[in-house]
Parts: sequence; structure tokens; C-alpha cells
Amino acid sequence: MGNDQSLRVLIVDDEKAIRRFLKATLVSHGYSVYEAEDGTEALKLAIYSYPDVIILDLGLPDMDGTKVVQRIRERSKIPIIILSVRESESDKIAALDAGADDYLTKPFKVGEMLARIRAVIRRLLPESNETIFTVGKLSIDIGKRVVLVKGRQVHLTPIEYNILKLLVLNAGRVVTHKELLKEVWNKTEDFEGVAHLLRVMVSNLRNKIESDPNRPIYILTEPGVGYRLSIDT
Repeated sequence: MGNDQSLRVLIVDDEKAIRRFLKATLVSHGYSVYEAEDGTEALKLAIYSYPDVIILDLGLPDMDGTKVVQRIRERSKIPIIILSVRESESDKIAALDAGADDYLTKPFKVGEMLARIRAVIRRLLPESNETIFTVGKLSIDIGKRVVLVKGRQVHLTPIEYNILKLLVLNAGRVVTHKELLKEVWNKTEDFEGVAHLLRVMVSNLRNKIESDPNRPIYILTEPGVGYRLSIDT
């Protein structure tokens, strides 16, 4: 993968007007763009055009977008961002569980879409010695396990820190409840019992790092789906 100017984006959407708009937007920001209007064509281009990111609509004429995600995941880890009119929790969870990296609903803001693309690309770049993540007045030094808010150290429990670390490593992307339960508690069953504990831990974490825990600006909730660490505050 080269610099931003050489990044390749595959747009998969059956609406020509949407593809034209997305292509114009992405090309103006230096991306190379490929287009597919259905799932069959998308699967071919995912293999032969070597895209760095795929922007995928769920409502395709020949197969559901979730199936496309599953098929791509069988052979590739290419970041996939869903861009769909479907807003239900079940659709979001199904797409993310199938292997999508992020989910945006239409209509969307161009700036947010570009930020999501940068976020998934950043996670593919080789790790450097720099382990400090900063957003707003929040700073996390992963190497030293130190969390600062407004320059003052905040003491977190091991579980609180592991939740925050997972969100940091996926900054800008929604991390599903399922992922958090698996990575933090190594739980794949007894979802309801541990899910309640997750909500409590996130609440405690917000009380420690947010100026107003009732209106969080760092740890954002994706209702019914999971949590996202803001990358632009």
C-alpha cells in the first residue's frame, strides 16, 4: 500500500448516481476508484483490482451485501465500509458480524465518510514505535498503559483499560458488543449476563474520562450495536 494518493477504493452500489457522486468525491481527494453495480462484479473486482478499501451498499440486485462481505472475508481482509439506507440494529449487527469494518447510513456527510476511510486504512499500516493516541484532551499511551485527561493521569481498572485499549486500536470504527465480550472477557456465550457488566464498565470509564458522562464526546454509543472511539473531537 502506498501513500494516500495511490489508495484504491472499490465502490459497490447499484445506483449510478451514487457511484458517480462517490467517485467524484474520492477522486478529488486523490483516490483511485473502481466501480461495481452488483455483488458478482464486486467479488471479481475485489480479487483482480486489489482495492485498499471497499465501500459497499447492502441492497444489491443479485445478492445481499452481507453475503458479499462473507464471500470476501473467506479470502481477504480488505477493509469494508457499509454504506446503506438500512438503519436497523439487526442489519448493522449482521453486516459487522459478517466481517464489515464499519457502517454508515445514507444520507451521510462526506467528511465523516472520508474520516472512516482514513480510520480503516490507518489500522492496516505497519505499527510504528509511536504508541500514543490522542483525541481532544484525552491521551492514551498504549506502551506505558497510561491514560491522561487534560494532562492529568486517570487510574483505570484492568478491565476498563482493556476496553479503552480495544476502542483505541479500532479508533473511528464501531466495535460490536460481541467483539468486546470476546476480546475483554473471552466470552462467546452467556451474552446477556456479561453484556450488563460491559454497560457498567463503559459507564465507569466515561465517568473517568468524559467531562460530561451523560453527553460523551470520546466513547460514542452505536445503539444496540456497540461503541466507537471518536477520532475527531
